Amino acid sequence: MHPADIAAPAPTGADGAKRVLLAAPRGYCAGVDRAVITVEKALELYGPPVYVRKEIVHNKHVVRTLEKRGAIFVDETSEVPEGARVIFSAHGVSPAVHQEARQLSLKTIDATCPLVTKVHREAVRFASDDYDILLVGHEGHEEVEGTAGEAPEHITLVQSPQDVEHVEVRDPEKVVWLSQTTLSVDETMETVRRLREKFPLLQDPPSDDICYATQNRQVAVKQMAAECDLMIVVGSQNSSNSKRLVEVALEYGSRDGHLVDYADEIDKAWLDGVQTVGVTSGASVPEVLVRDVLDWLAERGYADVSAVTAAEESLLFSLPPEIRRDLKAAGQESVKVQHDPGAIPSARKAEGSLR
Repeated sequence: MHPADIAAPAPTGADGAKRVLLAAPRGYCAGVDRAVITVEKALELYGPPVYVRKEIVHNKHVVRTLEKRGAIFVDETSEVPEGARVIFSAHGVSPAVHQEARQLSLKTIDATCPLVTKVHREAVRFASDDYDILLVGHEGHEEVEGTAGEAPEHITLVQSPQDVEHVEVRDPEKVVWLSQTTLSVDETMETVRRLREKFPLLQDPPSDDICYATQNRQVAVKQMAAECDLMIVVGSQNSSNSKRLVEVALEYGSRDGHLVDYADEIDKAWLDGVQTVGVTSGASVPEVLVRDVLDWLAERGYADVSAVTAAEESLLFSLPPEIRRDLKAAGQESVKVQHDPGAIPSARKAEGSLR
């Protein structure tokens, strides 16, 4: 998709009037909300501490807030005391991590996003059929490590279109591509285009690997970008999908763009000569942080906020079975995760809110 193909939002009002274009959808996706609620419910059911392998989602505010409530985040399964309870993050883990947890007699709760689990199953399926699997993704990202761990002898990581010339496979008639779920749609498709030029019989995954939320948030930014003098993306530096939103904004016409965790990280100098500010947030960002940014902008004259809606989201995920089972045993109702990723926030939420 190119800039010319993207519908622009409504034109500006009075010349020189300051305004904010607020992307919809934005913020939490269903998989992130499910993972965060999993940790919250685990703390309620079992009491602290509850161990979490890696950051439950890639957001500084979420991690800090859950730490205050009693979650302990560790880098490796071996750091969890034998027999303790551990939650696996939304990004997924490899079979080797599950095996290590069993050896340590850990009580595991798997908060892997179901859309990541889908990619894992695709990798297992194609490896069992002896395909070479070209995994488009970023080296070192937890999701890539988990997916590659399903079939390491069959998977080759392809990080960018420039990597394609170095890719080799055993049989060009048995090759398939899969991807990390949080990538830039445009860059991934360019990588796949080059892979197909080199391997004409390259197979596609059974369905899109880049998740619906990543795609929808990028489309919303594309619709807004040409109208924006500045795009503020709320998200953490280790959030792949948040960083991609800044890149997409700049590619599609925003004059400037920045990634911030909190409103107080915004530099007032960014507003020099700025009439229209775009605001969005990555898929691991609670709405309370967007509200803070809107308040910060309103105090500086950007109180006119209009939503730019690219899609409606209604996907529901059940909580992990271990949590559902123990909620039922405790006489509590299990919930399916549903949220509104598009409404304009109207009120400041309580300190420490994760919504």
